[in-house]
Amino acid sequence: MLNYEAYSSYHAVNLDAQTARATPVQLVLVLMDGLLEELARARAHIAARRYELKAGSLDKCVEILNGLSSALDFDTGGEVVANLGKLYDYCAWRLYKAGVELEPAMVDEVATLLTTIRQGWQGVQAKHE
Repeated sequence: MLNYEAYSSYHAVNLDAQTARATPVQLVLVLMDGLLEELARARAHIAARRYELKAGSLDKCVEILNGLSSALDFDTGGEVVANLGKLYDYCAWRLYKAGVELEPAMVDEVATLLTTIRQGWQGVQAKHE
């Protein structure tokens, strides 16, 4: 238990350090990294039949997706932003279904989609460096 608490403290301090001077794109990448980590945990909880932990983990994932979606500028972003918003909504819906149906493959599908989106954000970041 102590090791987990120490890790959590380190993780919180590390996250604070990463976000303190981050650009908006870097913040998206930090959120994406956290989301992908939590998806892996959610998948493991489903596979191991740890249902209470699965529920909490999937809730965190949906909260991060909602945060990413709420940060989108739908007024000026055009079709790309609208499609990204729909994709985030789709991912949240699939995670809900994965939790109800206890299906790790649905979590894998979301992780694959979000990995592709993350690569797109990395491309945006590379253009602005």
